[in-house]
Amino acid sequence: MITSVLGFSPLARACGIARRSPMVAIGAAILILFVAAAIFEGWITRYNPIAADSLALMQPPSAQHLFGTDANGMDGFARVLHGIRYAFGIAVPAVAVAMLIGVPVGLLTGYLGGWTDEALMRGFDAVRVFPSIILALAVVAAAGPSLINVVLVLGVLDAPVFARLVRAEVLALRSGGFVESAIAAGNTLPRVLFVHLMPNALQGALAQSAVRAAWAVRISTTLAFLGLGIQPPTPEWGVMIRQGAEYMVTGQWWIGVFPGIALILLSLGLNLAGDGLADLLDPRRGGG
Repeated sequence: MITSVLGFSPLARACGIARRSPMVAIGAAILILFVAAAIFEGWITRYNPIAADSLALMQPPSAQHLFGTDANGMDGFARVLHGIRYAFGIAVPAVAVAMLIGVPVGLLTGYLGGWTDEALMRGFDAVRVFPSIILALAVVAAAGPSLINVVLVLGVLDAPVFARLVRAEVLALRSGGFVESAIAAGNTLPRVLFVHLMPNALQGALAQSAVRAAWAVRISTTLAFLGLGIQPPTPEWGVMIRQGAEYMVTGQWWIGVFPGIALILLSLGLNLAGDGLADLLDPRRGGG
């Protein structure tokens, strides 16, 4: 009895997933660490991430300032921790916007085919032809460098990825018996798409969500680095790396290095979690 209960416990299931896909375990551990650091930021450090201190300008890493201070005397450790909130605050909504646009389009084009498929997918192909960073730069420069604009731009640019993933699944599913049964039972088109097809067609999109979140983090950081994303003194990693680059040649390496390491680790965690999840969800890749 005890064994059967433990076998269905969340801890036992987590251990089973970790054994089947170590990448998921490592990626999840990194993400949990970042989430915990963002939540408990106020308990981890006593410094305000945007509080300047004229008596602590450009101090190197020390016991008092673990990541040193910048040209305004702001604590680097507090700013890197606070930057996690902006990283997730951009990546998660951007992926959500991309899925809200891409999933319905993928369902509709995959199911209907014909001119609807051609028109919508060729439009998405036109978006994907341009380099994402160049298009994002142009749109954000025109719309203005705000958090909402960055999220919307990244979501729209990434929508074709989810549309194609869902469309491919629907093309394989639409001739299945359960779809024909749903149509014969008198279900409307929206019900066939969103009740019968969507739960079976989201596998690839869900597996890619973490990978696309890593992409959103990198692009948003690049925009901020180029001065078209979130603006200083906001503690965002791209802003901090840009500020640190100015002082790298004079020896103040810590200003830009630590946010850069944080960016690499978060991207690594998201990519590992996404790749591992794809293995678990796709039996053809050994996860079944």
